Amino acid sequence: MHRHGRAVAPGMTHPIKIDVWSDIACPWCYIGKRNLENGLAAVAGDEDAPQVEVTYHSFELSPDTPVDFEGDELDFLAEHKGMARDQVQQMLERVTGVAAEAGLAYRFDLLKHTNTVKAHELLHFAKEHGRQHELAERLMSGYFTEGRHLGREDELVSLATDAGLEADAARAALQSGRYLDAVRADQAQARAYGISGVPFFVIDGKYGVSGAQPAEAFTQIVRQVWGERGEAAETADADSVVA
Repeated sequence: MHRHGRAVAPGMTHPIKIDVWSDIACPWCYIGKRNLENGLAAVAGDEDAPQVEVTYHSFELSPDTPVDFEGDELDFLAEHKGMARDQVQQMLERVTGVAAEAGLAYRFDLLKHTNTVKAHELLHFAKEHGRQHELAERLMSGYFTEGRHLGREDELVSLATDAGLEADAARAALQSGRYLDAVRADQAQARAYGISGVPFFVIDGKYGVSGAQPAEAFTQIVRQVWGERGEAAETADADSVVA
């Protein structure tokens, strides 16, 4: 392989790790997810295409939210969060427009606000079975574009099967609560990193990227990190020859 005409040192094959803290109920998280995917797609055709491994981690924006909230998103933000209704309306219109630019058709008129802890538990179950990315997409799509109720077990199991998971196993995982500790561990790691808002992206354990950055920003930082990898590997290879 070559990068900018220079040989990349053998053995530089471990992928760049991108750890993403997000909440299913965060509109900017779904936008950030799609922008990340589009940014990674842009580097896939590079001569020395970066190898990337993306892992999603749990973050609850509103852990005190009831499972069945009476009202829509405007009601929740205005009443539960104390925001002015006209301010909420303007914010929802803005985020809907930004989502559309990312190819996402948000339907806040259908959205059913709910507690997301069970959805996070299910994501850890999906990770264990190699279907985390598929489930994250299905949960966010169901929540923001279809008005699915992600606080209810039957809805979560249905979405899990859409993502290729076995229904009875998904239900058992939710009922047992055995993935709650994994959710709490993710949240503890977020606190250790000083993460107070999502989406938040940790690139290779050393770069923090906050917010739903445009796709081009992810393309740039992945190329930068992959380039640094190549330079470090070449230096190490040269040093071993000299030694």
